[in-house]
Amino acid sequence: MPQEWTFEVLGDPVPQPRHKVSARFGFARAYIAARHPIHAFRQAVKLMASATGDGADRAPYEVDLECVFDRPASHRRKFGLRAGAPAFPPKCDWDNLSKGVCDAITESGAFWIDDEQVVDGRCRKRYAAAGEYARTRITVRRVDAPPS
Repeated sequence: MPQEWTFEVLGDPVPQPRHKVSARFGFARAYIAARHPIHAFRQAVKLMASATGDGADRAPYEVDLECVFDRPASHRRKFGLRAGAPAFPPKCDWDNLSKGVCDAITESGAFWIDDEQVVDGRCRKRYAAAGEYARTRITVRRVDAPPS
């Protein structure tokens, strides 16, 4: 029977950005700006995963992400949403959302040794409904080995 863990990271989800490249003294260097919010987001995922998981192993895993974004003020009117407000957030690619989360879980050592062990996954993104808060809900499942 597969084991399952669920935890949440509060606040808007942050997609993994592309690295920037600079050259200094003839050497190229790839980096992500120190002030980028991905660093705090990944740290929060790491802490929550560490508190939830039971240690890394070599089993296969599934990951299910629900990324809930807060609606910007420009979408709201005094009573409800403005006409033409988008139903889904166009902010980022879903695969960049999952990349940041899976890399942070790998660093935590809470479930798997390397995220190559993730054999199946799903990432959904949407805006928060009325009275709902922005968050990333992460569900990790250890997969039973298929019958041989």
